[in-house]
Amino acid sequence: MKVDIRVPVGLPIHETADFIAGCEAAGFSGVGVHDHQHSGRDVFLTLALAAERTSRLNLYPATSNPVTRHPMVLASLAHSLEEISPERVRLTVGPGYLSVGNIGRPRATVAAMREAILTIRRLLRGEQVEFNGVETRLRNISDRPTPVFMTAAGPRMVELAGEVADGALLLVGLHPKAVDAARRRLEIGAARAGRSLDGFQTIFITPTTVSDDGPTARRFPQQWFRPDQPYLKYPSDSNLVWLREAGIDLADDFVPESISNAQADEICDAFGLFGTPVECLARLKRARDESGIDHVFIFPTHTQEGGYDMPRAEVDAFRERIIPGLGTLS
Repeated sequence: MKVDIRVPVGLPIHETADFIAGCEAAGFSGVGVHDHQHSGRDVFLTLALAAERTSRLNLYPATSNPVTRHPMVLASLAHSLEEISPERVRLTVGPGYLSVGNIGRPRATVAAMREAILTIRRLLRGEQVEFNGVETRLRNISDRPTPVFMTAAGPRMVELAGEVADGALLLVGLHPKAVDAARRRLEIGAARAGRSLDGFQTIFITPTTVSDDGPTARRFPQQWFRPDQPYLKYPSDSNLVWLREAGIDLADDFVPESISNAQADEICDAFGLFGTPVECLARLKRARDESGIDHVFIFPTHTQEGGYDMPRAEVDAFRERIIPGLGTLS
């Protein structure tokens, strides 16, 4: 099983790049860094410095979007990283959340995402595209085009990933029924495009709270991401769709404090990794055995205010116990 981790630009860029190098030493397979222009620190500059400090780690924004960055700019940035670290880069693109909200723009629609992904992939292959009546292309491309992944949470976005992308980062939880439902959505999208998903890579975004105090770690469903948004609705209400697939039916207007401890435990087991390092290792092994999940993206849980805290505890736990316990370095 490959294990990636989300790292924020929570330190000066060169220090974040050093932290990412430490993730490689800890045995992680990849690192995704958020693309938050409001942080005042650029994800692609950070990834470029990290590429110079690492040798095998896969690197990617987690996640860019076609609202704050034009598709041709995204293609150019992806190729630039590819030149620095060949075959260690993926471009991940989603509809946007905090980044677009911070400039007062709505998230990209399904139609806008379809156009953006297809356009970026064409540009990275060296093909000519048209923007506003102007034909253009990238003057420099790689022999191996950087793979373009979609970050998808809602069912329609999951279908779109199967239709147009090279791979997907899916936020659907780890429950086998939810995973099966998401995979069916990918197949629906692929069938719509008349293509096979052979070679299509799926990475499962895995919310994670690892702590020596397991019961406390499993209280996250009872928390708020910010005053107007429960954590279980971050980044969208789509989380409830996949919990329902897992047999956990929360009302759309649920209040986090109304969730019992027993129900919180059930939600945590369905949605991600919550507990002690030993418990998190066991849950990952079960996800591998039950659903054939072979690649996860560890997404440390946080409130909006704590979104830039570096995941030191998670890196320590995975280095010392969880990655060795999976039987091999990622």
